Amino acid sequence: MRHVRLGVVVAWALTLLLLSAPVQAQQTSAANPEIEEQAMAVLKRMAEFLTQAQRFSVTVDTGFDVVQDSGQKIEFGETRQMVLRRPDRLRIDVTKRNGAKNGMLFDGKDIAVFNTKENVYATVASPGTVDDAIAYFLTDLDMRLPLADWLDSQFAKTLPERVRAAAYVEPSQIAGVPCDHLALRGDEADLQLWVAQGAQPLPRRLVITYKREEGRPQFWAQFGEWNLAPEVPDALFVFTPPAGAVKIAFAPQQSMQPGAAQEKGR
Repeated sequence: MRHVRLGVVVAWALTLLLLSAPVQAQQTSAANPEIEEQAMAVLKRMAEFLTQAQRFSVTVDTGFDVVQDSGQKIEFGETRQMVLRRPDRLRIDVTKRNGAKNGMLFDGKDIAVFNTKENVYATVASPGTVDDAIAYFLTDLDMRLPLADWLDSQFAKTLPERVRAAAYVEPSQIAGVPCDHLALRGDEADLQLWVAQGAQPLPRRLVITYKREEGRPQFWAQFGEWNLAPEVPDALFVFTPPAGAVKIAFAPQQSMQPGAAQEKGR
């Protein structure tokens, strides 16, 4: 089966930055009638809460469409387990539905990326904070990291400047958790976000529709097992190569990147 590449699917975390088209709103900001104040208040509260958290862990189940030459949409997915300890520790373990595993670790000094199916890994020196490591990972290494913006310590400051349109839909529940359902619309994609109500306004579900892509494919993410006080010893972020693993050099678009296996039909 041939797979047509959905180029934007792994950039879903950045969709929030592309909003510009109008949405319906019951109460809007005088400065920007496309932004409903209630929706923006929920977004800001979520962003500030994530930014202020000094450490957390979360499991994210995701699914995304890959449009075939025939027009049929085939869904692929993965589970991402993320552990953050500010200012300089990050670990992400990924398990794809086909069983392949890969991930990324940062220990304040080095970035390591691994792929257990191919039994390869790569490391590079990148001393500094998580913010520094993410910037280097995305820009210098030209690799992809879903939810990168949400891990950034500046997320709460930059988010309001990037949003162009937002609407509050309704109170809702995701996996039994009371949430606020938001709708964001942009030129490239429509986004829905469910944020938990109460003292911990954490994201619980995300759905993106890429309306300009052929077949209007979707990406969804379900957030669970949030822990704001996980045990995160230094050893958790130290990379130990698997037995027999081969060290390779970082290179743009290498096979260990998220989504590459689906692109090649593996």
